Amino acid sequence: MTIAYATEDYLGADEYIDVVRKSGLNRPVEDRGRVERYLKHSNLFVTAREAGRLIGFARSLTDFCFCCYLSDLAVDRAFQGHGIGKCLIEETRKAAGGAQTTTLLLSAPTAMTFYQGIKMPHADNCFLYRREK
Repeated sequence: MTIAYATEDYLGADEYIDVVRKSGLNRPVEDRGRVERYLKHSNLFVTAREAGRLIGFARSLTDFCFCCYLSDLAVDRAFQGHGIGKCLIEETRKAAGGAQTTTLLLSAPTAMTFYQGIKMPHADNCFLYRREK
């Protein structure tokens, strides 16, 4: 299995929705207009492809010098367990500015063990307003 990682200018809704569904990530993919809006306004896409087919991605919002919010991390279930998610995070950190940029994310409860397993630092000083719908 040869995986190609890349930073891409844009990720289309069809590919995004396909991988989200195959990954188990909980996103509002039934609302295509909303998906297209948040893809349009994201500014960092790191992808994992096998033979050109999207099998994973990290979607982020960043200023490329101080802060990066990694909004979505998804890997097709058929490819999970091979370090792809960890590589997507590493490539996102590099593309967002490296060590001078803070990279943060909110984990789904079911993904906590993944982030703990890759030894991603855990923050206790986070506050948030949850989405209402």
